[in-house]
Amino acid sequence: MNNIFRKTSLLLVAALLTVATTVQAQKSPQDMDRFIDALMRRMTVEEKIGQLNLPVTGDITTGQAKSSDIAASIRRGEVGGLFNLKGVDKIRDIQKLAIENSRLGIPLIFGMDVIHGYETIFPIPLGLSCTWDMAAIERSARIAAIEASADGISWTFSPMVDISRDPRWGRVSEGSGEDPFLGGAIARAMVLGYQGADLKDQLRRPDEIMACVKHFALYGAGEAGRDYNTVDMSRNRMFNEYMYPYEAAVEAGVGSVMASFNEVDGVPATANRWLMTDVLRKQWGFQGFVVTDYTGIAEMTAHGIGNLQTVSARALNAGVDMDMVSEGFVGTLKESIEQGLVSMATLDTACRRILEAKYKLGLFDDPYKYCDLARPARDIFTREHRDAARRIAAESFVLLKNDSVKLHPGSLPAPVLPLKKQGTVAVIGPLGNTRANMPGTWSVAARLDDYPSLYEGLKEMMAGKVNITYAKGSNLTGDAAYEERATLFGRSLNRDNRTDRQLLDEALKVAADADVIIAALGESSEMSGESSSRTSLDIPDVQRQLLEALLATGKPVVLTLFTGRPLTLTWEQEHVPAILNVWFGGSEAAYAIGDVLFGDVNPSGKLTMTFPKNVGQIPLFYNHKNTGRPLGEGKWFEKFRSNYLDVDNDPLYPFGYGLSYTTFQYSDIALSAPTMTEDGSVTAVVTVTNTGQRDGTEVVQLYIRDLVGSITRPVRELKGFQRISLRAGESKTVSFKITPDLLRFYDYDLHHVAEPGDFELFIGGSSQAEKTARLTLK
Repeated sequence: MNNIFRKTSLLLVAALLTVATTVQAQKSPQDMDRFIDALMRRMTVEEKIGQLNLPVTGDITTGQAKSSDIAASIRRGEVGGLFNLKGVDKIRDIQKLAIENSRLGIPLIFGMDVIHGYETIFPIPLGLSCTWDMAAIERSARIAAIEASADGISWTFSPMVDISRDPRWGRVSEGSGEDPFLGGAIARAMVLGYQGADLKDQLRRPDEIMACVKHFALYGAGEAGRDYNTVDMSRNRMFNEYMYPYEAAVEAGVGSVMASFNEVDGVPATANRWLMTDVLRKQWGFQGFVVTDYTGIAEMTAHGIGNLQTVSARALNAGVDMDMVSEGFVGTLKESIEQGLVSMATLDTACRRILEAKYKLGLFDDPYKYCDLARPARDIFTREHRDAARRIAAESFVLLKNDSVKLHPGSLPAPVLPLKKQGTVAVIGPLGNTRANMPGTWSVAARLDDYPSLYEGLKEMMAGKVNITYAKGSNLTGDAAYEERATLFGRSLNRDNRTDRQLLDEALKVAADADVIIAALGESSEMSGESSSRTSLDIPDVQRQLLEALLATGKPVVLTLFTGRPLTLTWEQEHVPAILNVWFGGSEAAYAIGDVLFGDVNPSGKLTMTFPKNVGQIPLFYNHKNTGRPLGEGKWFEKFRSNYLDVDNDPLYPFGYGLSYTTFQYSDIALSAPTMTEDGSVTAVVTVTNTGQRDGTEVVQLYIRDLVGSITRPVRELKGFQRISLRAGESKTVSFKITPDLLRFYDYDLHHVAEPGDFELFIGGSSQAEKTARLTLK
């Protein structure tokens, strides 16, 4: 009897796959519906619930899939997908198990945290955003998709588009900063890079993978900058300041959305029907599926809204379709259906969404679409990909300071950077010779031992030209326990057991023989990222002491800053002549840093998060509201005004800021007309001139202020940007088309409106742009 049933099942699978072969070529929504209708009529309740289950699996040795812990669940049809399994051979084994050993042979979807590259690693997302280069950002996602798909991955949990104004939160490293307009542009670029640039033809190719925008919603606004913490804000603020990047990803066709851990309006996002159904599906028209974050359903019991069965039912009823790790759906939904807490129609809808995703990925046509065993050697960590990563990393670095100093006794003052390719350069600091920290946080597929450290990369690049020396100089921090917390997941800095004095003495001896010192300081890669919040954003204690000692030598010092977040660098800005923020630049970071330090690349990165002077200013962001008692322009303190007693209101480095090895000059703004109608447009034009001696790239930024609104409006908002390259002495005309859509906002009743009135335009090289013009919307 069992053999007869087995043969019948295999014939059914073959028939279904034959149908799929036809419909995949046609890509007809009607054919997809018919295919899934036919499949779902044959599914049991348990198999439908199984499609909603996304467990994680540990490493599985090739050939051992059938005896792995997850195998029995797959055979029973209780698994819809798996994540963070690396290796196409292993994934093929698991897929074969699902196809050949489960009753209906429904393929699995395989996901991974491919956040800023696969084995070729790009800068952390915060650094990537500082390129302001949408083509480069899309290219980084395209390369990540090529590599991940070559290794069996068909789904990535990226992009993360959470707006955050609080650098205490470690996951700012994984986002694109504080601005929704820029964040929306980056969200779109990332989705198109992963899924395909043609919205009508996404996910057809075997090197395109499904994106998952996260974390919906408001995850970056947690109280006190503490991860997973409560979020509470008005809906007006949500839509005007936080929601747009999620919506932009939906408009770009993103296939899936991940629910956030935090609550929204007192209801955890994972059970929030207003978010998942009213906004995401009804208002924005999202057609894909929603997955929880890791154990997101089970965690709602700690939020205090019910036991596992209750919260699982609430999540499904809210519009969540897939349960990551909690096993609340597979463990409780059948009982909830029997008790009437969840309807069969609701289960069917969620199951259909998962099957539709697999259909769109082409997995019913070819379950092994992403399992070509020949692709890894051909498509992963290639020279072409590494060259692209090197170019993009160099674009992401932000030159924060570059003062002129006497580089040699008796010489005239000159900028410290770029360095001359001569003499001896000492790389000193705990981040100067650590391969594992170069890629940065959330690089789970990285080959940590295969990327050169800064010291190794510079030594290789400058062989025969510059003598590169090295000393560690200090540990990451004086607190050994803190260092252990900050170097998880194989990112160890190999703490040195010598005393602080011994490490410092060695560094000073190396520095004495150098012409220039590169101080490789800042955070370790795991000091930022998930569950890495900090209350102090200073460079750690022993590193500051090392920096002070290096400056005391009188040698030119370049602070090469490794960080995953804005730090408080007030002391460093005052005392260090040159500061280059290199974030964590990925697998090719060492070479890219060398390109910039030695002048082969002119830095062009611009900050996408404000750097505060101290943590007491946080949250500090450029597009804030005015108060009824604003501080006078150019003032530090006025009694009975909105300010502090001990520090002024200004940031250390504003949003959009970044220096170059050349200088740029802006003309006044010329408008094609001073007024605009509701169906018209106006063009704003400036001429930008490279007034320096080097070729360079400038990010020209447009900001707009709504001077009078029905509700209070920000002091200025980013509404356009362009990267332009200028030869030394060259001028270019840059134009921005301004339409009523750029002037829209959500009013008190959440209507998306452009209100008639006066607007002030600002164009320049940062959010503190001074060139202005006045525009009136009639």
